[in-house]
Amino acid sequence: MFSRAIITPIAHLLRRPHSCLLPWQTSSSPFPILPSTLTQPFSTTLLRKHGHTTPPKPGEELYVTFIDKSSNPHKFAVSAGDNLLDIAQEHDLDMEGACGGSAACSTCHVIVVDDAMYERIPEAEDDENDMLDLAFGLTETSRLGCQVKMSKEIDGLVVKLPSMTRNLQSSDFSKKA
Repeated sequence: MFSRAIITPIAHLLRRPHSCLLPWQTSSSPFPILPSTLTQPFSTTLLRKHGHTTPPKPGEELYVTFIDKSSNPHKFAVSAGDNLLDIAQEHDLDMEGACGGSAACSTCHVIVVDDAMYERIPEAEDDENDMLDLAFGLTETSRLGCQVKMSKEIDGLVVKLPSMTRNLQSSDFSKKA
């Protein structure tokens, strides 16, 4: 049925079981010896998750105040470059950020309280303006928190969280308990 040319190489392998071993196995050990690349973790760096902020260096603190839905102020010392969404989530304020800070929703909508401070914030891009058009309670000084990065120009910023947000990615709009 099989030609002798096919049977000979197979018989050769059956006589020499160590020829089927993987590179990290030895013929003298019944258990495999795994190379360190298979037993060591891939990376030892810390994960950076959404909502991560950098603690400010002494003397370089910037301040931002959030006024929550119950009109309670929450003032935080932050670093330059941190955005309002990350700051709010780091301090457990009620700001969803459903899109992960990519300006694809309006759940991080904030209202800048002071008109003069609003003018110091860099102008909103088209993507942000498109999402703001869908925001609940839109005002002339509304911004997406994920797009507002803290800088010396807006040190002392005060923003109000709207009474509710609209997440168009969610099919139910039930109240939080």
